[in-house]
Amino acid sequence: MRKMFRAAAVFATAATALVAMSGAAQAKPAGTVPWDGCPSGAVCIYGEGVVPKDNPHPTDVYYSYGAHNLSNQFGQHWILNNQYGGASVSLCNGSNGTNCTDTIAENNGLLRNFTPINSIVLNRP
Repeated sequence: MRKMFRAAAVFATAATALVAMSGAAQAKPAGTVPWDGCPSGAVCIYGEGVVPKDNPHPTDVYYSYGAHNLSNQFGQHWILNNQYGGASVSLCNGSNGTNCTDTIAENNGLLRNFTPINSIVLNRP
């Protein structure tokens, strides 16, 4: 009888650990969903002249905080900030996040001439 209780206790502990691990791996912040093809937690840039709701396929997707240099971005582009928790994105005329001109709050987008824009900065909240 003692062996049966010990085996049941080991099984219950293993099952509890498995449930706890699977729940944590699938946890997502509440209320975060893709927006016109831009994944939750990301900043997305769309092709020149593309309207995101009509063509939900961003050409560039950024997740990591800090400066990101851009290349070959000319003319009018939409940029969507689908980050959460108060994170913003800045548009910068200089490379490596220098000479920033506009900041876009979370859950906002902007149509902007990207010809003078050389980098963006994903800002921590």
